[in-house]
Amino acid sequence: MNLIQFTDSDGTRRVGTVTGADSVTPITGAHTLRELALEAIALHSGLADHVASLPTAEAIAYAPILAEGRVLPPVDHPDDAHTLVGGTGLTHLGSAKARNSMHRTLEADEATLTDSMKMFRWGVEGGKPTDGSSPVQPEWFYKGDGSILAAPGQPLDLPPYADDGGEEAEIAGLYVIADDGTPHRIGFALGNEYSDHVMEKKNYLYLAHSKLRAASIGPEVLVGDLPPAFEGRVRIFREGKEIWSAPVPTGENNMAYTFAGLEYHHFKYDAFRRPSDVHVHFFGAAVLSFGDKIEIKDDDVMTVTAPPFHLPLQNPLRRVPGKTYEGVRVL
Repeated sequence: MNLIQFTDSDGTRRVGTVTGADSVTPITGAHTLRELALEAIALHSGLADHVASLPTAEAIAYAPILAEGRVLPPVDHPDDAHTLVGGTGLTHLGSAKARNSMHRTLEADEATLTDSMKMFRWGVEGGKPTDGSSPVQPEWFYKGDGSILAAPGQPLDLPPYADDGGEEAEIAGLYVIADDGTPHRIGFALGNEYSDHVMEKKNYLYLAHSKLRAASIGPEVLVGDLPPAFEGRVRIFREGKEIWSAPVPTGENNMAYTFAGLEYHHFKYDAFRRPSDVHVHFFGAAVLSFGDKIEIKDDDVMTVTAPPFHLPLQNPLRRVPGKTYEGVRVL
C-alpha cells in the first residue's frame, strides 16, 4: 500500500491511497499520516489494515495534485521541532564495478585505510552478523528538524555559506514513536538527502557541517517491506535536458547492513524514543553525481525514481540570498 499526504484546492489536508500512477483515493476524515499511524498503534492494528478499514471518497487524479505543488512530505509533525531527520552512511555496496574496486581496497592493511574505508570494511564484515549479535555501528549523521524537509516538487535551497549542492538519492525510513516509547516504522519513501560534497571533501571532519542542508522525501510512503533488491535511477536535468543519470541499486541485498540493524543503532538512544515524535532516517546513497564531477547549478532538477513508488521525487536546486546575521548578542 502506498500513501500520500496532500491538500485539497481549498488547503484542507488529506491522506490518500495511491492506485498506480494515475489516481489517489482520499481517506474520509484523515488529515495526517501521523494521526493514522498513532490510531493503528492504539488499535493494535497494522497501518495498512487500519487504512483499509476506513471509508473513502471518490478517487482523484494523482499527477495534477503533484504538478500543482499540493503533495506534502509523506509524514510530518505539527511542531517541526518534534521531527528528527538523520541518517546513516557508508551502507551500500554500490554497483558491481564499484564493489570490485572497493574490495581490492579493503584487502589492504587496515593501517593504510582512511577512516571512511575502515568504517566501510567494518560494515561489510559485521553489518549482518549471523550469530545473533548486534551489527557493528554505522556512520550516523544529523540533518535537522522537520523544517528542513522540502515537499516533493519544491526547491532544495543552496545557502550562501555552502560550497556545493549535490543530490543523494536514497531510501528513507519514516517512523512515529508510540506512547510507551516504542518506535514504529510507518514505511519507506524515496529521498534526496542532498549534501555539500565539496565542503566534506576538504576534510572529513566537515561531514557534520555538510549534512546541515535541506532534504526531500516522497511523494509516497510504501507501507510494508521493500523488495530485498531493486534498482532505482537518479537523473539531473538542466533546462529540460538530462545531463546525468545513474542506476541506484538498493534494498538489503545491495547493502552491508539490514534495515533492522540500522534502526537499532538509531533508536537505542533514549532521546530518540520520545512519545509521538516523528523520525525520518536516510539509509545511505549508492551513487553520487559528484563522483562524476557534475556540478549542480541553480534551477537544475534532481529526479529520483524506483519501482516500489509510482511517481518520481523531483526537486530543483535554488540558490538563496544570504540573510543578515550579526552574531550572538550578550545579555
